[in-house]
Amino acid sequence: MPLTRVVLPSGRPVDLMDLHLSSTYGGMLEGYPCSLVNRMEIARLLKAAERVSPSGPVHLIEPEREYPDGREGGGGFGPVELIPSVACVGVFRSTVIDPARDPVLHRSHLTVAWYQPTPQTPSGEIDDHPLRELAWEALAEDYEL
Repeated sequence: MPLTRVVLPSGRPVDLMDLHLSSTYGGMLEGYPCSLVNRMEIARLLKAAERVSPSGPVHLIEPEREYPDGREGGGGFGPVELIPSVACVGVFRSTVIDPARDPVLHRSHLTVAWYQPTPQTPSGEIDDHPLRELAWEALAEDYEL
């Protein structure tokens, strides 16, 4: 049973089957959020997504960045650059992509990494959430049950 269902603009329903949440800056002991720190954090999240789905496709939704002090402010590592505070890895499943495959024996799947401001499970009514813009047919892969 899925945690939630997201309907893409194409009409394709994709089911969230597994969700991992973590704090974006939770392990940061010193320094401040900047471009370098965020690049390392995004690389960490991608590795986590690959561990969750070692044989399946993984996709990163690039996080939005905020510059509270402007792009000129900041310390020795450049301006303060913030990304949303919750890092997410979700495993999604849907119906088969290739119409030549047997829809009873096959499904499609995709593991997605993204950031969001709250630790809430995305719901089916997420009109402005980046998950709604997934190019499922280009990113996901079919697999046999």
